[in-house]
Amino acid sequence: MIKAVIFDLDGVIIDTAHYHYIAWKRLASEFAVTLTPAHNELLKGVSRMRSLDIILSLGNIEMSVEQREQLADKKNNWFVEYIESIRPEEIFPGVVDLIKNLKAKNIKVGLASSSKNAPRVIELLGIASEFDTIIDGTMIVHTKPDPEIFLLAAHKLGIKPSECLVFEDAEAGVEAALAAGMKCVGVGSPDQLGKAELVIKNTGDFSVDLVDSM
Repeated sequence: MIKAVIFDLDGVIIDTAHYHYIAWKRLASEFAVTLTPAHNELLKGVSRMRSLDIILSLGNIEMSVEQREQLADKKNNWFVEYIESIRPEEIFPGVVDLIKNLKAKNIKVGLASSSKNAPRVIELLGIASEFDTIIDGTMIVHTKPDPEIFLLAAHKLGIKPSECLVFEDAEAGVEAALAAGMKCVGVGSPDQLGKAELVIKNTGDFSVDLVDSM
């Protein structure tokens, strides 16, 4: 029986991935690297430093750890500027109703995002109080596909991993959820997320009645 549902943020609740893309593209252009939407798919669900490594590899660029950290901070500062314009209207259709319906069934609700800015985004969206726990990138050592973030969320919720259901839009996230011993709903393309127990096009397409069959 599912007793808790854990949501990823980017691509599941809101498209903050778009803001990340703009910031990464701006940084890549400083090195004459053109970051395409296809390249951006590789950045979903992975850490900031890993994303930077991927971008630098596209231009065969090598840098010291200190230089890379400075670049990652520069990108993050741009991202923080961009997300300040986020408004509740940007939440994907049906997400708020789904969360409220889950809570009405006494199912705990958590957020697990690799983004270190997740708490600020949720605050700007006006839904921070809907979550029983919020786990972000500042609270973990290993990023997805490592299961650490989901295991920590389950621990904070006081629910066994086997009783948790995860909503993820990235392949690395699906793998992390499964590695944690949890069920997973993929949001997006079956080609990328086929390992999940169920794949839906949009988060709002999920009916709370389906929880009992997971």
